[in-house]
Amino acid sequence: MIQALEKNGKNFMDNIKEKLKGLMRWLQPGLGIKRWILAILLGTTILALGLAVFVIDLYRKAPGTWWLPLVNIASLRNLPRLLRVIIFEVMGMGIIVWGVIGLNRSLLGPFLRPGHTIVDRLEKHQSKKHGPKIVAIGGGHGLATLLRGLKTVSHNIYAVVTVADDGGSSGRLRESLGILPPGDVRNCLAALSDDEDLLSQLFQYRFSNIDESLKGHSFGNLFISSMAEITGSFEQAIAESGRVLAVSGRVIPATLENVQLIADIRKPDSKEISRVVGESKVTETTGIIQQVMLEPNNPAAYPEVIQSVLSADLIVIGPGSLYTSIMPNLLVKDITSAIRASQALKIFICNVATQVGETEGYTCGDHLRVVEEHVGSNIFDIIVANEVSPSEYNQNVEGVEIEAELSLKYNVYQADLIDVEHPWRHDPDKITQVLMDLLRERTGPLTM
Repeated sequence: MIQALEKNGKNFMDNIKEKLKGLMRWLQPGLGIKRWILAILLGTTILALGLAVFVIDLYRKAPGTWWLPLVNIASLRNLPRLLRVIIFEVMGMGIIVWGVIGLNRSLLGPFLRPGHTIVDRLEKHQSKKHGPKIVAIGGGHGLATLLRGLKTVSHNIYAVVTVADDGGSSGRLRESLGILPPGDVRNCLAALSDDEDLLSQLFQYRFSNIDESLKGHSFGNLFISSMAEITGSFEQAIAESGRVLAVSGRVIPATLENVQLIADIRKPDSKEISRVVGESKVTETTGIIQQVMLEPNNPAAYPEVIQSVLSADLIVIGPGSLYTSIMPNLLVKDITSAIRASQALKIFICNVATQVGETEGYTCGDHLRVVEEHVGSNIFDIIVANEVSPSEYNQNVEGVEIEAELSLKYNVYQADLIDVEHPWRHDPDKITQVLMDLLRERTGPLTM
């Protein structure tokens, strides 16, 4: 019996401590709560002064009246004055906190996910609001995968995407409407969305089994194209689409010029080189890619890209298709120059697996060699590479090997970065953790 009582008493005290701990979380720095509590207290104090005047008037009129006992009880007149002050202050603060929390629950409750409290949501929002400024450069599914992880640590994300795509739905819209290809933009917007459930599924939905004019198009591509017609510009269409999806960051095109990707490809077992025009044809052409370039060969970078790169805390290049996603961004000379000039930590993320039609048999060093042959050396501060073979999870996936001598030339950081369900891709959480650890190591503790 005694043990049961002790256990119940301990549980009761633990519950009290947890509730007090939860209340104290509202007062921690960075939430933006204390200032409004002080404002409420100030307003309450002013109201209390008016009520005090009324109570004093009652005191003066109370002698000889029937309400004197009620006044004495309500004012705790029989207690010492200091104790009365403390009691009223504690009661007042408790009622105010209870009222504020109740009001927040009533107003914000419908917008909270099950299992999440208001302070959890607020704390997470404030930490990401003051997170590091990150510029991620690439395209395709690789960049979208990276963004799914980065959005959990910061709202200050700038995804720079290539506009050289000319295949599939994007290519058809580019040819028929004369707009820049929206495919990579759509993928990044969906990845950065705060709610990747319904809206992003709708954005990624691809029409099938209907009229040939719509077959193969994704809803997001049509939405962005329509928004471009309404707003009058592609960049404004991206911004408005981002608002619809409530994205955590910005998606910006590398350039607003109508660029095409051109590749010189050497045929297998031959020295003959053929020139291929069009990003979609590069991977379809059998052979070894020798060089890629843009047409026009010196497009102007979108100004916001340069601004974001120069003011970034962290610049991440990759992962993604080496020749058709990463290089089209770096071939915009203004972007490469801005990366060199930036004081940010610059990290190249090597792909987990090789890609058919682009990088069969490539090592991590081969990826870096291609970049340096096109835009020069000494761009990156750190190379992040996966150290686990994807063939452990899928025998059909060829992993990108890391040469032992690579660390003699570069700062190489190796870790397990594989998504075990899709071993040809990075795990968003794993790669984000590595990036944040490397950034903290350079800059010290961050407000996150």
